[in-house]
Amino acid sequence: MSFFSSRSGMIFSGLLVGVMAVFLVLMGNPANMGVCIACFYRDVAGALGFHQAATVQYMRPEILGIMLGAFITSLVAREFKPQGGSSTMLRFFIGVMVMFGALVFLGCPLRMLLRLGAGDLNAFVALIGFIAGILTGIYFLKNGFTLNRAYNQSSATGYVLPVIFVIFLVLAGGTGIFKVSTEGPGSLHAPFLISLIVGLIVGFLAQRTRLCIAGGIRDAFLIRDFHLVSGFLAILIATMVMNLIFGKFKLGFAEQPIAHTSHLWNFLGLYVVGLGATFLGGCPLRQTVLAGQGNVDSAVTIIGFIVGAALAHNFGIAASPKGVGMAGQYIVVISIVLLFIIGFIHSKFGAAFNSTQKQASINR
Repeated sequence: MSFFSSRSGMIFSGLLVGVMAVFLVLMGNPANMGVCIACFYRDVAGALGFHQAATVQYMRPEILGIMLGAFITSLVAREFKPQGGSSTMLRFFIGVMVMFGALVFLGCPLRMLLRLGAGDLNAFVALIGFIAGILTGIYFLKNGFTLNRAYNQSSATGYVLPVIFVIFLVLAGGTGIFKVSTEGPGSLHAPFLISLIVGLIVGFLAQRTRLCIAGGIRDAFLIRDFHLVSGFLAILIATMVMNLIFGKFKLGFAEQPIAHTSHLWNFLGLYVVGLGATFLGGCPLRQTVLAGQGNVDSAVTIIGFIVGAALAHNFGIAASPKGVGMAGQYIVVISIVLLFIIGFIHSKFGAAFNSTQKQASINR
């Protein structure tokens, strides 16, 4: 067993990710947003011109680095295995809904940990919602939920998204082709090369350890396996220690950076993320890593994240530090309903319903 497959390797990786996340904030990234997968895909969508929110537009090198770090590592480790065809379009729409939930909370599960490690108790409310969503997903898993099996694909198919990210990286290195915010979170960033290096390291660590926040909580409750959750806790501890050392720790609900105190929507936003991530088989970080190692379904899920981010900002779904608008509230509720329908259809409940309908048709 390799070091990164061990509990020690997982804890080391989690500690390093937490340290590097706070380091990026010290170098210029937005507060409590050293590494946020949802926020960075939102910024990428803005940089590409898919939404017009001028404060969140930047081709984030961290997200490019995570993808490419996982891609390079999987090639070296001979784990680049293109697969796809597991309810691909459904995964796209779940990806859209996961992004809606994340942007209502204002962060992905990783940023939830970073916010909690900086004393933001709104993230604790979101953590409870996230766990509740995963527990709901576990209920469906225990009742036969599946998005069906994936099939081997050509190598060329698996290369598509990593190559696109390489092109983004080259173009972002000084061409000025992408939109860049001049104010707001999109204007705050660490130096390009530092951000890229951190992204590459996170991609390497996440690929080798299979680090996944949603997967860790799922495994802890479903099979009493705490291997992945140890990485989750290591990130939290490292973040908290770093914030205390550098005076960035502020305990409370009010006046937290890029956060709101609408507790119901913090809870429900990450409830959507937890349930959706359980159906997808991994959180946004894990989906990025899987896409890097050739998983076409995860690549389509990432496209769903980007489309979801664009829709969220074009139609007022995304929250702001002032709170959650009506569009965001409606979409979160609709997303929960749709996820329950998906869970029903793709579990034994749906199979039993179809069997009953078929029998009734025969009897007629």
